[in-house]
Amino acid sequence: MKSDLVRLVSLQDLDLMIEESHEVEKLGFNVTGYEELMKAREELAKGINKPLLARYERLRAKLKRALVPVKNDICLGCFLRQPTSRGARGREDEQIFTCENCGRMLYWLD
Repeated sequence: MKSDLVRLVSLQDLDLMIEESHEVEKLGFNVTGYEELMKAREELAKGINKPLLARYERLRAKLKRALVPVKNDICLGCFLRQPTSRGARGREDEQIFTCENCGRMLYWLD
């Protein structure tokens, strides 16, 4: 599961870079490397478990960040404290949990 989590974080970073390149183009600047970003995104997405990728894509359609870190048992998407039992299991990176409040996928920093 840890490899899927690392891939999801990387995929989200790529998605944010792609989105930012669109915003910069709207301002009238010439952006290069868009094709390389899309190719890297496609390659990365191939290595992610299909149901997990579909879940990410659904969340991404609604929220800017579908995957957020948890620091000191607090979701950094909505700032809701997560149950301590979930935090202990979340730190093991064997399962990707969802925030009960905002619905984002979570990963633990501490």
